[in-house]
Amino acid sequence: MTALAAAARAPATLAQAIDWLRAGRLDDADAALDALSRRQPADADVLHFRGVLRHRQGRTDEGIGLVRRSLALRPRNGAAWNNLGNLLVEAGQADEAAASYRQGLALAASAGQAANGWANLAALLRKLGHAEEAVQACRSALALQPAHGAAWYILSRLLADRGEVAEAVQAYSRAIALLPQEASGRAQVLRALMAIGERERAAGLLRDWLAESPDDPVAQHLLAACEGRAPERASDAYVARVFDAYAESFDASLQRLNYQAPALVAQAVRDALGEPARALDVADVGCGTGLMAPLLAPWARLLAGCDLSAGMLRQARRRGGYDRLHQAELVHYLATQPAAFDLVVSADTLCYFGDLHVAVGAAAQALRPGGWLVFTVEALDGEDAQPVRLELSGRYTHAEAHVRAALAAAGFATPRLQAVVPREEAGRAVRGWLASAQRPLCSSGLETPRPSFVLPTGDSDE
Repeated sequence: MTALAAAARAPATLAQAIDWLRAGRLDDADAALDALSRRQPADADVLHFRGVLRHRQGRTDEGIGLVRRSLALRPRNGAAWNNLGNLLVEAGQADEAAASYRQGLALAASAGQAANGWANLAALLRKLGHAEEAVQACRSALALQPAHGAAWYILSRLLADRGEVAEAVQAYSRAIALLPQEASGRAQVLRALMAIGERERAAGLLRDWLAESPDDPVAQHLLAACEGRAPERASDAYVARVFDAYAESFDASLQRLNYQAPALVAQAVRDALGEPARALDVADVGCGTGLMAPLLAPWARLLAGCDLSAGMLRQARRRGGYDRLHQAELVHYLATQPAAFDLVVSADTLCYFGDLHVAVGAAAQALRPGGWLVFTVEALDGEDAQPVRLELSGRYTHAEAHVRAALAAAGFATPRLQAVVPREEAGRAVRGWLASAQRPLCSSGLETPRPSFVLPTGDSDE
């Protein structure tokens, strides 16, 4: 019997719903909490955890409203104040989030709950630039719970930010011992160490990580960046791991980075194609959580999206707007769609490729004559003699000459390349290129016809 069927036949329990929520079984948790809500519409605990669930489903604003209703009924629930703070952080409401965390701390029912609250507050204070207060919040958490892995992790990043490398490494080591599966946390701390010039120390820690987990794609990729080696592209496993972990907080994080890539791509589409008429077949490759969908919809008769990350595709499906979603690597996907599209776009995805020739060539094959390719990449410093460089962020930067060469080799006519700022990072503008190029209307001489193959398209919902 499925969990949903069981929930339908037997009275749902809150503990069961919370277990499903914790395990990521969101549909099961939703069914159970919905049943409880129908029986107890004013139950503070049900409202609280329905709010957390709505956030996990990508509906953070609705979640905030539900948790606030819960707190109106039970205002001394410290755990609910803490969770409200978490949701407000994701919604970009930092001041209100800090106030909620502090209210939760004042009402904490246990040392463990208070330690969690201090760690959450420390993470927020670090993002707001209040480093000294954040360090003190970490130390408050660790005074209550010395084995609090998240507090050690946040403290390690704060110490790395301040250049206190030895102390940062010590705190980082404690965090990893307590949170051995937190690959995303390891990666962020190691990037911080590399960014302050501690490449050798970071490389040593990465080698230790690989000694524990020889096949870990994140450690492999970051060690390549640390040692100045650049694979042709980030591996599928690396991209899927990073973005699966990032999926639920992706949109809120990008708001904090002043993320402009989708808007820039949409403007380039308008410049190339003029007023929309819902007449084109469009592919959004590396679609992520679907931020491009509403921007492309006015031009699309059919809108297809592909991404390697199942977590990102879940968010894109919840946002809506796509006629098809495919879990696939973008070059493979494009190669299986010959002459299928009038427009192919890629916002902030080709920065996970080194040499762009293969990806741009695949896009050319997927376009009909006269079709357009529009994409962004990060820009390599003009004084650097390399065409491509793998950065400490794990992303590649590209020289203008390399972008133009890849487009020319694929047969695109007179590409347009514009210097843009697609995002910020650590308070600094990230330089990028916005490329637009049209496949010639006449394909004669453009390419040698290739044999047709019957290949799997990955047309699954996931």
